[in-house]
Formats: sequence, C-alpha cells, structure tokens
Amino acid sequence: MATRSSDPEDLLNAAFVRLEEYSARAEVGNPKAFLFRTAVNLAHDERRQRRGKAYVDTSDPSVINLSDGRPLQDEVFEARERLGRVQAALATLHPRTREIFLMHRVDKLKYREIAERQGITVSAVEKHVAKAVLFLAK
Repeated sequence: MATRSSDPEDLLNAAFVRLEEYSARAEVGNPKAFLFRTAVNLAHDERRQRRGKAYVDTSDPSVINLSDGRPLQDEVFEARERLGRVQAALATLHPRTREIFLMHRVDKLKYREIAERQGITVSAVEKHVAKAVLFLAK
C-alpha cells in the first residue's frame, strides 16, 4: 500500500497497515522501530516517485550531481542511537568477554589468533563471542 500524500499521518497509517500485514505472517520484535523505519521508507519512496516524474533539464550543469552523498539526518540519528545502546551494553559485559568480542569484531582477529593471545582454547573464544552476540541481540 503506497501513499500519494506527504501528510505524516497518512504515512503513519500506511506504516500501521504494513505492521498489521507483516505481524500476520511473522513476529515483530520491536513494533515501534518497525513503524518508524516503515514510515521513513514510505516517505523516501514517495519522494523518489515524485522526483522521477519531474522534468529535469540535464543540459543545465547546475542540476547534475546535486546529491552530496551524506546520510539523511534521521539515518545519522538512528545510527548514533544504536551505537549508544551497543556501547552501553558492551560496558555491562564481563571484561574478558568484551575484550574477546572486540578483538574478533573490531580488530578482525580469527578465533585461533584470539585463543593464542588469551591463552585459551578456540572453543572458549567461540563461547565468549557467542555470549556477547546473544547479549547484544537482546
């Protein structure tokens, strides 16, 4: 269901409809985030449709490459918010689990390399990483 109006209420209503449709097929873990992302996507889709129908004189050099490539403000806000939640969650992990997880995800070390540096088995590294991933997913 697409909306042709820029009215935020219409976008939100369309997002609620999508949530209901999706909820009938699968569980939605975070309905609030689902609604927000769906409404934003609908707004982007609408903007693209409007932009695609407008006539642009491409012989005018001032209209070529108007995009600056930077993320939208809501995307930056969402990413910062998500990063803050991850940092707060990481801070509550056991220090050794946090260190092993960061060695794997940030430093891109293989389990074998982490095991050698930490003086533990590869299996223990796997367990620490799995524990951190499950914790962060919650």
